[in-house]
Order: sequence, then structure tokens, then C-alpha cells
Amino acid sequence: MINNIKPKEATAIINSLIGGVVPKIGVQHITVGRSEEINAVVGALEDVKNGHSMVKFWIGDFGSGKSFMLHLLNTVALKQKFVVANADFTPDNRLYSNDGKAVSLYSAIIDNIAIQTKPEGGALSTLLEKWIEQIINKTASDNNISITNIRSDEYLNVIKNNIMQTINEITEVGGYDFGLVVMKYYEGYIKDDENLRRNALKWLKGEYRTKTEAKQDLGVREIINDLNYYDMLKNFCKLFVSMGYSGFMINLDEAINLYKISTSVMREKNYEKILAIYNDCFQGKVANLFFNFAGTKEVLENERRGLFSYNALKSRLVTNKFETANIRDFAQPVIKLMPLDHNEIFVLLKKLKHIFDYNYKSNISIDDIEIQQFMEEIFNKPGATEFLTPREVIRDFLNILNIIRQNPTLDKKTLFRNLEISDERPNEGLLDNIEEL
Repeated sequence: MINNIKPKEATAIINSLIGGVVPKIGVQHITVGRSEEINAVVGALEDVKNGHSMVKFWIGDFGSGKSFMLHLLNTVALKQKFVVANADFTPDNRLYSNDGKAVSLYSAIIDNIAIQTKPEGGALSTLLEKWIEQIINKTASDNNISITNIRSDEYLNVIKNNIMQTINEITEVGGYDFGLVVMKYYEGYIKDDENLRRNALKWLKGEYRTKTEAKQDLGVREIINDLNYYDMLKNFCKLFVSMGYSGFMINLDEAINLYKISTSVMREKNYEKILAIYNDCFQGKVANLFFNFAGTKEVLENERRGLFSYNALKSRLVTNKFETANIRDFAQPVIKLMPLDHNEIFVLLKKLKHIFDYNYKSNISIDDIEIQQFMEEIFNKPGATEFLTPREVIRDFLNILNIIRQNPTLDKKTLFRNLEISDERPNEGLLDNIEEL
């Protein structure tokens, strides 16, 4: 039932789902009921690959699979040779700020850059070195110099000039300092100066807090900050495309943390930044860039604190009025995730049983009928209709498998009867009653 799964993927899937989070790798092995969404994304990726840019909002109830969908997008995009990055909005990470919270989001994005050979993230240095090797090879070829000799100090300035020329061709705002830092990385790369490489990466990740420190370490005048980080993301996108990648996909989860911003002015500034990104992408001001945002229905539609509180966004994000539960429009910016039905959850639990056995080299004695009994028990519990989420069903099922694995003689039906339902949802609506600061 599960083909070509790797041990590392199996362990990530089981450990992450038991912990209540989405695994970073292997999500394709547990995908059910999302074929239409995936087909829509494949088409969108093709458009982005051809030079367009895109913004999608993935909207669903708590535990409905928004984070899972973003990780699935990663898997699909990586196969299409995109560079991808995931980051979460938090109280300290947002799109707009004047106290370092925006550049913190940028740092999280850059830290989590992934490519197909490094799907778990941390691929920035790999990409830089790949790009530098491309520059070295082209310089050697253009100047009829051997690959061995081109790396000597004698040709250091020739390579640096070509790095700067290439950066100038593909970047706009902030390109000069961006180029200088990449040259410093090259110098550290050639001279095996780990400290210089580390400082260059620190700058590119937005981790310098003062211009003085950056000038002292790297000789550059500027740093990446709350105001210019978006320009740097666009510069990286152009760099990746120049290397032969299809584009840059950035997935931003937990948009509830923008909704929770207590001051209306700061919330509006963050929504204004979303609008700027949206307009850039759909008006053709940027190329090969794909932004995904994930949040709940309240985050989107609440007219006091949600995205709909910002009229310019509301006019762009209203649902196609001809869409119904059965007639979907996956081309629009907002895609509402429907909950998995019971048949889809049954298929998912069967998959998880196989992955669990593969991971632990076990053979837990739970058959299809018993999986159905588990589902009947949990879905008929008091509160299930209001509070039960796929996340909780999955976690309870895997916890029962773990108990049986370690205690094979326990009665399964007794375990099923001991299931309890709790409300794990954050109470977003209460925020409406909090007085604005």
C-alpha cells in the first residue's frame, strides 16, 4: 500500500503526527482526498515556471489540513525544480514591523530554503556554492583558462568582477551590497575561510542587527532590515532562476498570528504588505515567485480583524459567487479546504498503519474492521461533531498503535471506548471582544 517510502520519511511521519505537527518530509505518502487541489497547484506552478507570479490563500478550520497542504505543495514544487521555503507567522515574526519582527520572518524563510536534494531546508549555502561553481566554469570557458588554474589567487578579481556583473544584471534594490556579500562568500569559499563564509551567510540571512558590525566584518554599508527584506527575497528569486531553477515558492503558515495583532494600525500595515505582494505578483512586477498563505476562515472573513477588514484585500479575495461545495473554482486566489470525509480518513488510517509497522518493524494486529470500529467509536463520542479534527483522530489512532505495540495483550475495544474528545481549537472569536490598545 505504501511504495518507495524511505525509513527517514517513515520516522518523520510517525513522530511528527504523534506530536501534532505536519512532517517536513514524506507527506506524499499520506495524501488522501486532495487530488483536485494538487492538480490546480501543478497548473499554477507551470505558470510560475513560465515567468508569472502567484499568490494563494489556503483557508480551512483548525486541524483541517492547511499546514499539511503547504508541505504537500513543497513536495510537488521540489519535483518541478522550484526552490521552496516554509515559515510560520508568530508573535515575533510578521510581514511588517519597525522592531525587527519582519526581518525575523525573513530570516526564518531563508533558514528554511529547500531544494530537492535538501528537502528539509538549510540549502542556502549549497545553492550559493552551486551558483559560484557556475560562475567559475563560465569564466574559465570564456577566458580559456583551465578549471584548476581559475581557482588560484591570480584570477580572484576576475571571478569577483563576473559575480558582481551577474548580480547587477539580475537584481534591483539592494543589489550592490547583495553582490559584495556574495563576493565575500566566494572569497571564503576559495580560501577555505570558514569565518568569512559564516559572516556572509549571516548577512544574507538578515542576522546582522547593526550596520557598524556588518561593515566591520564584511565591508558593506547596509544590512537587511524590516524595510528592505522583501526586495532581498525578490533578489534571491532572480538568482535562483538564473541558476536554472523554475522559481521560488514561499509558504507562510499560522496567519492567525497576524489576526491576533492587538493594534489595528499594525494589523493594517501587515495586511497592506500582503496587498503589496499580491499586486506585485498579479500585475507582473515580479517573475517566478509563488506565495502561499494559510489561515482559518475567521482570519480571512472576519470584518473587524481579518483580511476582510482591509477593503482593498476584501475586494480581491471574495469567493467566486458561483462556487458551491460541489462546484469548485481552484483558479481563484482563495482555496477553501473541505474537511476529509470518513472514507478518506479510513484510507489515511490504513496508510498510517502500514507506515507505523514499517517504521517499527512490527505487525500490529488491527484489521480494516477494527479501524472502522475505532472510527465509529471516536466519531460518535459526545462533542465529536463540534470539536473533532483530523489531527486529533490521527494522533489518537497512532497513540493506540503505540500502546498495542508495547502491550500486545491489551483489549483494543477497551482502548477505543476510553477515547475522549477535547476542543483544541484556539478561540479566535474572543479576540473581537478585546479592546484595541
